[in-house]
Amino acid sequence: RPEVYADQLAAAKPGFEIAALVNLAITDDVAAGLWPMKATLGFYIGGMGAKGQNYHTKLMARMGFEAEAEKIQDLFFAGKRDEAIAAVPEDFADEISLVGPPARIAQRLEAWRKSPVTTLLVAGRDAQQLGQIADLVLDK
Repeated sequence: RPEVYADQLAAAKPGFEIAALVNLAITDDVAAGLWPMKATLGFYIGGMGAKGQNYHTKLMARMGFEAEAEKIQDLFFAGKRDEAIAAVPEDFADEISLVGPPARIAQRLEAWRKSPVTTLLVAGRDAQQLGQIADLVLDK
């Protein structure tokens, strides 16, 4: 979503590199694969910073999830961490992750290829899955 960073990128010098970190989970069960992503996002959006001073909450709001970001933060601050994690919308977690079977991930990679991102940093915990994503990327 280039529009989310349009202000920051407006003054970028030619050749400026843009790196994005995405988490990887190759699985047939997309919802289960998104759960660890939602857990991490719930912590960052809910608990990384004071109310009104959380970069991740503000970014989620700029991406069109303002009410959800506020709810996650409120739940987290109220000590309801599990509810905060559950409140992370799957479509938000999915948008910033690579989760699903290889064919779905290949489709999702196309969106990244069309974006201004110049380097995609893929984080995974499984060497076999990292090999699979390398094959998908290098085949293009």
